[in-house]
Amino acid sequence: MKINAGEIRVGMLIEYKSDLWQVLKTQHVKPGKGGAFAQVEMKSINKNTKLNERFRSSETIEKASVDEIKFNFLYEDENSYFFMDPKSFEQIEIKKNIVGEKGKLLTENLEVSINFYNEIPLSVDLPNQVTCKIDTTEAALKGQTVSSSYKPAVLKNGLSVQVPPFIESGEEIIIDTRSLEYIKKV
Repeated sequence: MKINAGEIRVGMLIEYKSDLWQVLKTQHVKPGKGGAFAQVEMKSINKNTKLNERFRSSETIEKASVDEIKFNFLYEDENSYFFMDPKSFEQIEIKKNIVGEKGKLLTENLEVSINFYNEIPLSVDLPNQVTCKIDTTEAALKGQTVSSSYKPAVLKNGLSVQVPPFIESGEEIIIDTRSLEYIKKV
């Protein structure tokens, strides 16, 4: 699908110079002399390189068509995560480096969205919030106010997060999967 350079947004996937690029930053510039342009910083999905490119507003860019399909998480091994399509029961395997740090938040039967480009999995989007159990956390200091500071806690899955002082070991909390921050106690 062709789009104008002015319509490029952060997070968008575009096809450029026979490669697939994810837009990291975009800035629309209208100089005093000459035509307007979009300054775009992109990262290659395949080569993991960055590119700064300038597109005139009149130029058209090919936006990549990405399919988003819901899958349920099944299990993991040392290299991959395994997911199942709940409609067709078809299983797929995705390498751990594609999922990244958020893979530790995957729990059995968790519904995720997997983005495909030409039937190749690009990314895994978790729900915005997941419930996690706290493994260990430090005791709150007496006289510390609730608004003052958060304390470190380690979750059962090994991730470290900052939690309010009233949270104790063994309690369940809700985490924001995009920023890996505490939201509330369950």
